[in-house]
Amino acid sequence: MRDVNKRWFETIVRYDKTMEDGEVKKVNEVYVVDAITFGEAEESITKELDSYMAGDFDIKNINPAPYSEIFFSDKDTDDKYYRVKLAFITIDEKTQEEKKSKVTYLVQAGSLEQARKNTEEVMNGTMTDYEFVSVTETKILDVFEKETK
Repeated sequence: MRDVNKRWFETIVRYDKTMEDGEVKKVNEVYVVDAITFGEAEESITKELDSYMAGDFDIKNINPAPYSEIFFSDKDTDDKYYRVKLAFITIDEKTQEEKKSKVTYLVQAGSLEQARKNTEEVMNGTMTDYEFVSVTETKILDVFEKETK
């Protein structure tokens, strides 16, 4: 697993897609890009998809992602993305009460169960107590990182 902490944007792109039966249909697809600003996110998704799409496409929406960390898998079978929400458990030193802080991650995996396992693989390297709040499959098709020089 590769853990990447950056600023991410979720983009929704609408374009004409040729279906398996040959019919052309307008579709909306979700992609994630590594960017600092909305403008950079728009530029990045346009650059990434320009060579894959014949004809015009429209960027319908760009939103800051509700996560800053993505856990990438190196397995070919891990071809989906899941939102994993964890609650980190700490004890308030004054009141001795348990406190939970929720954090969301994007995890690449092939199934819900694999998303849990991939998350545990990354989190087991930490000393923090946590519990799973939710694991949900997303409609994200791909994640595009900036090339590092």
